[in-house]
Amino acid sequence: MTRRDELLTLPEVLEELGGVSRRTFYRWRELGRAPVCLKLPNGDLCVWRSDLAAWLESLREAA
Repeated sequence: MTRRDELLTLPEVLEELGGVSRRTFYRWRELGRAPVCLKLPNGDLCVWRSDLAAWLESLREAA
């Protein structure tokens, strides 16, 4: 996490991923293939923008 990092809500993450469905994202989590998430006390998932960027970069390297 950097000083200019921001916490994205799950709907924001799904939008950043081009409209991936919530169901698909949760499936990725079950399979261990989703970016690192934070689970808030209310049960909502959030992702640091830097973690999302790192996860996407790892996908590019694997391709």
